[in-house]
Amino acid sequence: MGHGEVDLLDLLRGARRSAVHLEMRETYDTSVAGFQDFLAGGPGDYDMSSWTKLVAEGVARGVRFRRARVVSEPVTDYIRWEHMLTTHNIEAGEEVRWLPRRQAFDLLLPGADFWIIDGRLVAFNFSAGDGADTGEEEFSSDPDLVARCVATFEHVWERATPHADYAVR
Repeated sequence: MGHGEVDLLDLLRGARRSAVHLEMRETYDTSVAGFQDFLAGGPGDYDMSSWTKLVAEGVARGVRFRRARVVSEPVTDYIRWEHMLTTHNIEAGEEVRWLPRRQAFDLLLPGADFWIIDGRLVAFNFSAGDGADTGEEEFSSDPDLVARCVATFEHVWERATPHADYAVR
């Protein structure tokens, strides 16, 4: 992986073929102003421009971005808000699918969300129980671990519903 500290965003900017993300939590950082506005009945706007720019630039150079979300139903308020914001991901060129947890019961899912970059590197990210980002990440290019994560993601992807067809419940 080279020298120095590994930075996930730099790795994503350097992706050549693919970047896939598996999300499995019911809530993430609830202190975000857009989420608080959403809870209060507002539009829940959130500036995703830095993310959508990264995705659009990657897609323009041939990178396929895919995100699969495993969610419990009925969904949490956070997931409802995230679903609303996903139109920005889609417009940037990211493909997003949703898999109800009851349809994933027989899959062996890892204990943390992860990214896989170019099918060669997996980056696990960890959150606290309340969804707050701990800033902790674990990176691995171990071929066996990467292969297991790729297989897990593809199993979820095959079962999941495309964003345009998934109605939050």
